[in-house]
Amino acid sequence: MRKSTILREKLAADAIVVLPGAYDALGAKLIEQAGFGQFFTTGFGIAASTLGVPDIGILTQTEIVERARRIASAVNIPLVADMDTGYGNPINVLRTVTECVHAGIAGIILEDQEWPKRCGHLEGKRVIRAEDHVQKLRAAVHARGDDDLVIIARTDARAVTGLDDAIARGIAYRAAGADVVFIEAPRSLDELQRIRASFPSEVPLFANMIEDGVTPFLSARQLQDLGYKMVVYPLSGLFAATAALRGVYTTLHRSGITTGAGPMVGLEEFKGVIGLPAYVALEERFGSAQAAR
Repeated sequence: MRKSTILREKLAADAIVVLPGAYDALGAKLIEQAGFGQFFTTGFGIAASTLGVPDIGILTQTEIVERARRIASAVNIPLVADMDTGYGNPINVLRTVTECVHAGIAGIILEDQEWPKRCGHLEGKRVIRAEDHVQKLRAAVHARGDDDLVIIARTDARAVTGLDDAIARGIAYRAAGADVVFIEAPRSLDELQRIRASFPSEVPLFANMIEDGVTPFLSARQLQDLGYKMVVYPLSGLFAATAALRGVYTTLHRSGITTGAGPMVGLEEFKGVIGLPAYVALEERFGSAQAAR
């Protein structure tokens, strides 16, 4: 079964779909090993880990898609990938979606910001006309063909033109064929509730939970009780890894040794995380006779 079909079936089930964020293949493996059945690639995290830059539209479509393809192939669970604005006009979106389908990506987010975009919880965003994003979404639906790719339409209009316009855009984007509606960066519990009340109950809504972000930070259970269907925690792993790395490097610099720097796995445990025993077994099975001598 295609991963996109698996994700679509999860979307049709009763439980909220929880998406931890990964920015590399190792993080994806750890998410899968933790027991999650789906996950997310964060453009913010990919920009930070690839180039050490903020999420302000510096990375290109080919860089993002290739990184997402490698991450998706590292695990057996479906991936929802952040595809920013689709990297151009509707014709560019056709290519972006086609590449995502070929990469085995199960779902994508397409947002209505002007390019270069900005992280949804940063200031200075601008949005395109709603009708222009409608055309991008129609192109995306066309480009996925018979694949079950889940298309999540995101609007950043809340911070630019207000919540009323953001809701109106969400309604238009759903009518254009989006499977899930994502109104980014609501500022209060009341706004989260108002968004839910503005759509029929059968329309799946998406929430973005960022530590220290502008939206109230809620649990998956709380969001399910509010009527949301998908929730992403995109930067939790990135923030945790940043704190851990800073701690170990600071300790090494100060004391010349990493003892006491905080929790770490050892070599043997890490071999298991990355699946070394399975590769050793393959080497033993398929190693050449000459190499064995």
